[in-house]
Amino acid sequence: MTFWQDKQILLTGGAGFLGSSIVEQLHERGVHSNQITIPRSKEFDLRKWENCVAAVKDKDIVIHLAAKVGGIGFNQKYPGELFYDNAIMGIQMIEAARQEGVEKTVVLGTVCAYPKFTPVPFSEDELWNGYPEETNAPYGIAKKALLVQCQAYRQQYGFNAIYLLPVNLYGPRDNFNPESSHVIPALIKKFVEAVREKKSVVDVWGTGAASREFLYVDDAARAIVLATEKYNKPDPVNLGAGKEISIKDLVKIIQKHTGFTGTIHWDISKPDGQPRRCLVTSRAEKEFGFVAQVPFEEGLKRTIHWYTSKLQTGE
Repeated sequence: MTFWQDKQILLTGGAGFLGSSIVEQLHERGVHSNQITIPRSKEFDLRKWENCVAAVKDKDIVIHLAAKVGGIGFNQKYPGELFYDNAIMGIQMIEAARQEGVEKTVVLGTVCAYPKFTPVPFSEDELWNGYPEETNAPYGIAKKALLVQCQAYRQQYGFNAIYLLPVNLYGPRDNFNPESSHVIPALIKKFVEAVREKKSVVDVWGTGAASREFLYVDDAARAIVLATEKYNKPDPVNLGAGKEISIKDLVKIIQKHTGFTGTIHWDISKPDGQPRRCLVTSRAEKEFGFVAQVPFEEGLKRTIHWYTSKLQTGE
């Protein structure tokens, strides 16, 4: 608790899905709202250097979550924007924090940075042993460049920056916009709408054979707060639950909890993405005591309940 005392914290992306959960975790640790600055993208375009300089002024801790993200379709449609926006925001935020003399900077990477055919489960030591899966490589490489920057700045300037690699996150307040959502909210939206509109068929991308690991958003937020408090080394750290599920099995669980009784059509003309994703999570447990707590199906039920409640209230 004393770690956060009198600290001024910059939380980029703090109004978003993960950021709002981190704010809740900080409040539980006694952090007051006046200690947390959340730059809103409408006022602080972090692609512009002067905004990064203004954002880090007089800050002790920077947690950089802000990112442009999306699912496979979004990555295929906007690869240039995903590369540029994520690289330029991160590079400038880290440099601005260094120039300001920020005490500690926490940078969020992505599981998309791993090579396409990384041995499963993914160990942090495999991060550079190949090229990422093609559909999300621009995004993954842009974020991986920030790891190099953090390590280089630590070596040259003694700058305390850490780099965390979360798997796919899910949970209440996720992005359900079909243009840019990830797999879980996209599927929940499809199945809930199919039930409401009495559709007999739901179309799902790919073959269902690919596997993914998912981390509940509150677990991810707790991991980031713990790492901020306790971890001060150059090595990247995976954040995950340590379990994978096939997309086919994921669809079955969502189908069960949304009450859809029709047929699932697998559109095999669409890509599966990376064949498998599952992380080695022992470093996070060893270095800062993080172990995921929310069981996957329980987290899914909470997410579906949140989304259907929003629909019912018209929000």
